Amino acid sequence: MKLSIIIPVYNSEKYIRRCLDSLLCQNIEYKHYEIFIINDGSTDNSLDIALAYEKKYPQIKVFSQLNSGVGSARNKGIELSTGSYLYFIDPDDYLVHNVLNKLLDYAFNFNLEILSFNSKSIKNINVVTTKNTLKRNTKLQKQTGIAYIGDRFYKNEVWWYIINRKFLKNTGIKFIVGRWMEDAIFTAQLFLKTKAIAHTEIDVHLHVITRGSAMTSKEPGHYLNVIRDNANAAIIYKSLINQAELAEPYNDLCVNRLKTRQQSFVFFMMIRMLKSTIKYKEVKSIIDGMTVAGAYPLSSFLGKDYNGKIYYILVKLFNNRYVYYILFLIFNPLLKKVILFKKK
Repeated sequence: MKLSIIIPVYNSEKYIRRCLDSLLCQNIEYKHYEIFIINDGSTDNSLDIALAYEKKYPQIKVFSQLNSGVGSARNKGIELSTGSYLYFIDPDDYLVHNVLNKLLDYAFNFNLEILSFNSKSIKNINVVTTKNTLKRNTKLQKQTGIAYIGDRFYKNEVWWYIINRKFLKNTGIKFIVGRWMEDAIFTAQLFLKTKAIAHTEIDVHLHVITRGSAMTSKEPGHYLNVIRDNANAAIIYKSLINQAELAEPYNDLCVNRLKTRQQSFVFFMMIRMLKSTIKYKEVKSIIDGMTVAGAYPLSSFLGKDYNGKIYYILVKLFNNRYVYYILFLIFNPLLKKVILFKKK
């Protein structure tokens, strides 16, 4: 078995067919890959659709569990998988046709533990091919994960990568369960472990921008969870930064990029806090925690990855915690009223 594809599904009846159809158009014999649909307690017709596909296509396998979140569903998929490589995709996204076979050729020929590629964000448009899809690209740069982090503005989301299953199992790394930002933690942890990663400039994945998606939802309770989980990710990144600092040979580009990524969580979290229903007392507690984690003040945020006038202005304001507290006390009550009004 060459490849296992894992799809965590929760109430995705509007999109799941498009995702599955794209996975079935990959020029791979059915016996060489398997598609695991992990139904995470859906209450719509997602399970019925998945079971219909399972009945028709031997490579599709459906597993149902009580609603436990994306991290749990992906971990179950890893547990069930038998392929040499793993790929994770969300049910509202899909793939360009006839690209996975090429990726597998690269992965096997270069003996890679991780292969990254391109993803495009689109607005619900049916795209099946792109200008980069058929390019020959055999001159891959195989490197360590630490060098990869240093060289690239790497992506947090796991859909940008195929991963060697044995390598993943040997690391013992799993998705965090019950929290957002699980991708950002999972991918960085893997990068710090791998000795064989490469990137190919092939357009593979199509991320569909949908209204009301989990990460864009402004529902007050969900918004608070995203804020708290950004803070949690920043704390976890402290240990990843420490790990990178101890690596031989020392790679300052890697260390600096991890610090930038850690502080990006804090920067965007601070913006969210201004627009949330969070209490002032918790804001102060979170800022104190970020200080202990070395993620605040935002001393490593600005630079190659994040630049521009608005970033510089906001960082200057945010880096003075008392100015930020005043901004919160002034703007939060006004923005909070808007949020609560929209909820009604």
